[in-house]
Amino acid sequence: MTTKISTADARKNFADIVNKVAYRKEPIILTRRGQDVAALISIDELELLLQIEDHIDIEDAKRALAEPGDNIPAKEVWKKLGL
Repeated sequence: MTTKISTADARKNFADIVNKVAYRKEPIILTRRGQDVAALISIDELELLLQIEDHIDIEDAKRALAEPGDNIPAKEVWKKLGL
């Protein structure tokens, strides 16, 4: 079960919380006024999530490239979006 702690308590016990997350790989959910607002996870878990996200992005790109029709250059899309 994931531990939940208020942001106020987290400030008081920051070093202990970081140790739980970093060394015991225990995710912590931070709450404010009883609502979940953030999560602390180990760097290993973050790296795994980023790898999963990259894999999903690559698969989406492959599907998009396989669709019929002309591909639109990224610069053109960015320009339309104002980026």
